[in-house]
Amino acid sequence: RRAGATVWVSPAGRDLRVHDEHRPGAVCLAGAGRVATLLPLLRFVKALRVYGPASGSTAGAWELDLPGMRYTLVVSPAPSRGFSGEGAVLDHLATDEAAGDADVLAPLLAFEPAIEIGSLADRSGLSPARVRAALTQLGTAGQVGYDLYEATHFHRELPYDRDQVAELNPRLTAARALVAAGSVRVDGPVAEVRTEGGVRRVGIADGTCTCEWWFDHRGSRGPCKHVLAARIAARVAVEASA
Repeated sequence: RRAGATVWVSPAGRDLRVHDEHRPGAVCLAGAGRVATLLPLLRFVKALRVYGPASGSTAGAWELDLPGMRYTLVVSPAPSRGFSGEGAVLDHLATDEAAGDADVLAPLLAFEPAIEIGSLADRSGLSPARVRAALTQLGTAGQVGYDLYEATHFHRELPYDRDQVAELNPRLTAARALVAAGSVRVDGPVAEVRTEGGVRRVGIADGTCTCEWWFDHRGSRGPCKHVLAARIAARVAVEASA
């Protein structure tokens, strides 16, 4: 009835209660009309699950439990926003070894319905952190999905081109260009990044920056290109001194 409305939903017995403002324990739905694709399936549904952080206007997922399958609809924090740069995706993709590690892991997946990170780490010789970054790389290339209900990754093959990952993440491309141009100076926990708009001062660990992007979003939409560039340069500096 109010397709563009932002509402919050919380469980009420076997039903959902819809609120016009944030309530503790409620999940945000920005643009209520975006769940309309669920309607034709409701007569077949055994259960509905709603996932999302119980605070603020954030992404959420609506999952229908159907006979023999589950249908999952992931909704971005606003109708005008996609998912590029959300969460830790860009930080994972920015690691120098992620692409190579993804090539190591890909033959080990074997269309497993559940991927155990610890088992992959043992079989590949990679650390769990590198396995997670490689799974992100494979996920953006359509080779790995994530099952919210089972809380685990699984192997699949979607018709995506891994070489297009950079094109879909322009902040990451811009960050690598800044590093390649020598525009980043790392000084312990901070870095200075020279850009056409001036010098940006970056807190490497906490992801703060003096650019307009950070002041507008405060990290809620992923790291800016300057933070990514600083983190890439910091890793290069550590590897060079090792």
